[in-house]
Amino acid sequence: MTSRLIEVLVKDLDVPDATKILRAHCARIWQESSPEGLEKLSGIVSSHNVEHLMRALQLRFCDTPEFSAIVLQIQAILPRLGTDQAEGLDIQSAARPPTRMERFFSRNRRSTDEIYDDIAGTVSLNFEFLLNTVLSALIAALGMRSGQVAIVVGAMVIAPLLSPTLALALSATVGSRTLGLKAIRTLAAGVVSILVFTVLLGLLIDFDPRAPELYNRTVVHLADIALALASGMAGVLALNKGSGASLVGVMIAVALVPPLAAAGLYFSHGEFELALRGLFLFATNLVCINIAGVAAFLIQGLPPERWRITTAIMVVWGGLLLLIIAMVTGHIFLNIAWTG
Repeated sequence: MTSRLIEVLVKDLDVPDATKILRAHCARIWQESSPEGLEKLSGIVSSHNVEHLMRALQLRFCDTPEFSAIVLQIQAILPRLGTDQAEGLDIQSAARPPTRMERFFSRNRRSTDEIYDDIAGTVSLNFEFLLNTVLSALIAALGMRSGQVAIVVGAMVIAPLLSPTLALALSATVGSRTLGLKAIRTLAAGVVSILVFTVLLGLLIDFDPRAPELYNRTVVHLADIALALASGMAGVLALNKGSGASLVGVMIAVALVPPLAAAGLYFSHGEFELALRGLFLFATNLVCINIAGVAAFLIQGLPPERWRITTAIMVVWGGLLLLIIAMVTGHIFLNIAWTG
């Protein structure tokens, strides 16, 4: 069970209220005196209960100038906490105790603030991001041209577009307009830079438009939709737990850069139909990752600030997914009719 240390500074008169709130969320609490007539209360709280605790403290002490709260990461605890302890000694006194389902799905995830800070720090539009994007496109394009799967996998591991895509899903979940606009800007810049670079690259190199690794990036099957949905959900679960090793697998499983690189190469040689099909695969993966990502965030208990906004965004993504499924299914039936 992942836990955090919270330190709260309050006035002497506010100690009873602060103690009551901490006991409702923390496994262990203790108190010590601080300068200037303040009291310091410390507690050990499970990571997914941090946001509930912080919200309760803010509601009670938001108008108290002397109040402050700090959350720190814990490396080890002795004696160890059991599951019941980590959930809180007096959780029933909270405003709304978490259900068993909420405890099950959110038992190992980090707090919303930690997840937000982690993902927000990776979507900056800077020279490093653009360089990684171009290098990833170069590796993917050359790997698909030569038919070397290992090289294409290397481009997937770099995965510069995965962070802004997950940030887009997170912004839709928590209703952060700032993060959403930042993710859209970074994602759009990455897409444009990949297309421009690979179009220029395609003018300088020769390639077979029917090369298997290249042509496969222009075909969308229903199984690809299922793969992208599963990968998006797995990526969010790994992000919520802070598991970098699992994210690497997600980067490899879902392709964002290769279909864009393929589209750029096809555009450079006038293969517009194949290029548009490559963009279609990219759009399919983008939509699926966002739908699955928002769903995974909600399942693990990240609280939307405005349900109407989150619901509206999910309706838009869902509509796009239904349109994609209809187009893929229609294409399959047309192929069957032509061959029949």
